[in-house]
Amino acid sequence: MTFFKHLWKRFNEDDYSGIPAQLAYFFLLSLFPLLIVIVSLFPYLPITSEDLLVTVRDFAPAGAIDLIEKGLAEISQKNGTLLSLGIIGTLWSASNGINAIVKVINRSYNIDEDRTFIRKRIMAILLTVAMIVVIIVALILPVFGKHIGIFLFSQFELSSQFLTIWNALRFIVSAVIIFLIFIALYWMAPSKRFACRTAIPGAVFATIGWIITSFAFSYYVSNFSNYSTTYGSIGAVIVLMIWFYISGVIMIIGGDINAYFTIYRKKDC
Repeated sequence: MTFFKHLWKRFNEDDYSGIPAQLAYFFLLSLFPLLIVIVSLFPYLPITSEDLLVTVRDFAPAGAIDLIEKGLAEISQKNGTLLSLGIIGTLWSASNGINAIVKVINRSYNIDEDRTFIRKRIMAILLTVAMIVVIIVALILPVFGKHIGIFLFSQFELSSQFLTIWNALRFIVSAVIIFLIFIALYWMAPSKRFACRTAIPGAVFATIGWIITSFAFSYYVSNFSNYSTTYGSIGAVIVLMIWFYISGVIMIIGGDINAYFTIYRKKDC
């Protein structure tokens, strides 16, 4: 069976239009608790809310950026007790999203979930924590890297070229971070343990596909659509949900790619 036939069969047999909607819902629930955690850590880290927004602007559509920026501004005015509440909210909401991904990836491999509820929840929480750590590192590295780069380039009187090179490097670093997150997700999600290298094809597709579709959707929202006219004040939320939905579809296809090359292609051979 060719990959495209396999993918078409999966979409017809399984609820591959409804599951991304579940993921979008859980992603939205976990977004603002995640922002609370990150903002609460700002006083202890060499990053600011603008550093976070610069990273998000690379991929998120304009309407979503406005909503996130407004949320950051409101969260920044709250007190320090938000950190513990944010951690609890983030871990619970995001781990629900991870569990939904685990379910659909197991379905892609045609394997039953044999892990206990506690084990699944711990795994989902660990993945969530890992993603938070990676996001924070991704925010910190550019800050240090920029200062180091400015110093080194100024020594060689190349400061004028630095910004061009830095912008390219910043995007590459972001793409690598996203790729590593997908590798961890696709490797840990299946109930049956496979070699880590089996997660690479789907992670490559998910990274490239997510970046391309995010840019395309962002361009569409910025130039051709006007969700605020149709949905009023919740237009930004609709844009964010659609972006999350598209992201969910990409992640599911990535899991199917890994399952196809790991199991189904071997059977066909």
